[in-house]
Amino acid sequence: MAPPATETAAVVEGDGQPQQQQRQAGGFGQTITGILRIAVFCYFASKFFSPKQKPADPSQPSHLMSNLFQKGEHLDMWFYLSEHEKFNDFGNEGALIWHETNIPYAVWKPESTRTLSKKYYPSEALKNNGSLYAHVFFARSGYPIDPSAPEYQPLNCFGRTHPVATYLPKRKADKKKSLLGNPKDTDESNAQVEQVDGNDLDIKDEGPVEWLSYWKPNVTINLVDDFAHYPQHGVPPNIAPYLLVEPSTVNYYPTVFFNEFWLLRDKLIIINETVSELPLNLEVSPISMTKWQLLQQIDQSFQIHRSYGSMLDGESDELKRVFLEGNPYLLGVTMFVSMLHSVFDFLAFKNDIQFWNKNKSMEGLSAKSVVLNFICQFIIFLYLLDNDTSWMILASSGVGVCIEFWKIGKAMRIEVDRSGMIPRLRFHDRESYASNKTKEYDDIAIKFLSYVLLLLVAGFAIYSLAYERHKSWYSWILSSLTSCVYMFGFIMMCPQLFINYKLKSVAHLPWRQMTYKFLNTIIDDLFAFVIKMPMLHRLSVFRDDVIFLIYLYQRWVYPVDKTRVNEFGFGGEDESLDTKKITDQEDDKKTN
Repeated sequence: MAPPATETAAVVEGDGQPQQQQRQAGGFGQTITGILRIAVFCYFASKFFSPKQKPADPSQPSHLMSNLFQKGEHLDMWFYLSEHEKFNDFGNEGALIWHETNIPYAVWKPESTRTLSKKYYPSEALKNNGSLYAHVFFARSGYPIDPSAPEYQPLNCFGRTHPVATYLPKRKADKKKSLLGNPKDTDESNAQVEQVDGNDLDIKDEGPVEWLSYWKPNVTINLVDDFAHYPQHGVPPNIAPYLLVEPSTVNYYPTVFFNEFWLLRDKLIIINETVSELPLNLEVSPISMTKWQLLQQIDQSFQIHRSYGSMLDGESDELKRVFLEGNPYLLGVTMFVSMLHSVFDFLAFKNDIQFWNKNKSMEGLSAKSVVLNFICQFIIFLYLLDNDTSWMILASSGVGVCIEFWKIGKAMRIEVDRSGMIPRLRFHDRESYASNKTKEYDDIAIKFLSYVLLLLVAGFAIYSLAYERHKSWYSWILSSLTSCVYMFGFIMMCPQLFINYKLKSVAHLPWRQMTYKFLNTIIDDLFAFVIKMPMLHRLSVFRDDVIFLIYLYQRWVYPVDKTRVNEFGFGGEDESLDTKKITDQEDDKKTN
């Protein structure tokens, strides 16, 4: 009999630390699109760039490996559980968990799928971080799998071994605590623990890492529908690890695949001394070659995204949960709307850069709002840095900080003061901003706005200090400021509304950029209805709508003043005068 091949225990992802900030809706569609793109690329790359077959030796006939079993052939199955990786105790009835007969191989019929649900009672060794393996064996109907039986034939049976218990690092205590020394909050912080993903090797806690055993309640066994002919030295690399070759005939047995794609991290059950019984749901069914390869490529793309830092721990489980529990029509609409959200984000970013790059006048624009936006972006960057965020998100936030600082250079004059020991940056208002009423109105708006913001920040910081837990005083300051940025960030647009009201004009605003942002706000409103979220956050989604509606009302009320310069520093009457001069010059040339 061919010995069962051993699979490496697949570590299921843990739930990542919950993010306090709300991600944009477009990120969901971008993640799914990136995963599917990488999966398709890897699939075709494995087809075209697999190792080339060595030139055939003319003295030896070429051999193509084929499946030893025929399509529709009936199989018998034995499923054993053992604490040993190697299994040969076929006469142990206590280890035999499940036995099925006459399973048609690679035939898509109801009798091809068999299921069983039962309770498993763990041993004392398993409760103390012991190992447990599933040994599944298949044989042609009527043939035994025990090598000691007289009717035993190695070409008629095959098997595979897979761990049912996996190991993950022990949960570490939450580092957050009550900064005021509240003993009740300290007890709660000790009781609450933070999940650590099994793939996270960068564990910052000092001392050895203790590993715990987790039970896999669902075991799905798939027989791959594969009857391809493979060259002996040219098996595709994505299939070769699963292919079990019989040495005498140099043909392969049917591929047995333990499908854990839909086994989510939160479904695992910790095994300890208090556990008396464990659920065990078994299933054996066929799987097509295309679906098997697609699942493998998606898992590989998850690993690539995690290695690049574009996917946080636990996000792959959340994506799988959407496919398992979500409405397929709603999922399709969500993906389509997310793509639109990404397109509008790009267009808004492009027009924002174009506006500030070509802008020659700060008349009618709030320069202090630009400075406040830079401060807000810098606070968010420090918050992400303090919470050990992936490098890709940090890089994106860092680029945003640099762009906001670049905008300050466009809105104000920046000089380097080298008179002291340490060079300092000095900011001066531009003449187009200080020589008119814009600076006066901007100062008035910022003055009253600062009172409101200070009260809100102080109130929220006191509440956070009294009722929430933090790692340190520095983390409390960043967390309070960041929460205020997310909650009250829309107030930053109020100074511009006040300037528009006092100047009775909106011709100086970047309307293309604002239009794309307004479209994104409408998409966020749609997600507020279709995605489950707290009521307070759902209401906060509509706060930007009020600001944009006021902008639209101002654009409708205030007529376009052609004497005022636009966002590119040109006025409508100037252009008409220039055009008239050019026309007069051309007429003079024709007359002469």
